[in-house]
Amino acid sequence: MRRELACTGPPSMSELLDFGCHVHAPDFSDAELATLNDRFETRPAQAAIEWAVEQFYPFLCLSASMTDAVLIDLAVKVEPSIEVVFIDTGYHFPVTLETVEVIRRHYGLNLRVLTVPPQPAELWKADPEKCCSAAKVQQLDRALVGKLAWMSGLRRAEAPTRALAPIIARDLRGLVKINPLAAWSDQDVAGYIADHAVPYNPLLDDGYPSIGCRPCTERVADGDDPRSGRWAGLDKTECGLHL
Repeated sequence: MRRELACTGPPSMSELLDFGCHVHAPDFSDAELATLNDRFETRPAQAAIEWAVEQFYPFLCLSASMTDAVLIDLAVKVEPSIEVVFIDTGYHFPVTLETVEVIRRHYGLNLRVLTVPPQPAELWKADPEKCCSAAKVQQLDRALVGKLAWMSGLRRAEAPTRALAPIIARDLRGLVKINPLAAWSDQDVAGYIADHAVPYNPLLDDGYPSIGCRPCTERVADGDDPRSGRWAGLDKTECGLHL
């Protein structure tokens, strides 16, 4: 059952409590989440989004890398005002920032851009783990304050480290995390983009199948692991957002 608000207040959970509003949030056990995960394995991605919106909206957001807008396209069809979060690390390719604006205008997004404070010069080179932690993970933590759940476009086909990604689970913060596209293949994504004229980052057509920050992303040769261009030469495969 969807939670009820005893009164109307600001969107932040802490502000709601300060204003005396009572939030009845769904409380799922790990076993219940596992059952739900199994259920949505055989259902369309939009069904998982509809469930998330019904259970958690407005205390729900969608984290987007702006590689493409497939998840955004699906989500705004369920709830046009859903909050979409983009983390501006200060290191993005200029075309990625242009893509953010294209997608924002295309969908009229309720977009929240979190800007990373200036970091020590070339922290990405001296300590890439610390750079990702400061530039991405801390900002996602900020975005999730007051939230009960969040969605991401994480897919199993993207990397071996993501091969077991669930559709619905609990993250390390205790929030419910929904990955509606977890079971989608690269062909599924490409087909959806073509069929629905979904905006995407032009770098995908320029040899960058996995797009991150400019200093830590390289082109990938045809046939190579799509993630091999991320942190090339380093023993690093994830930025930490999805651990």
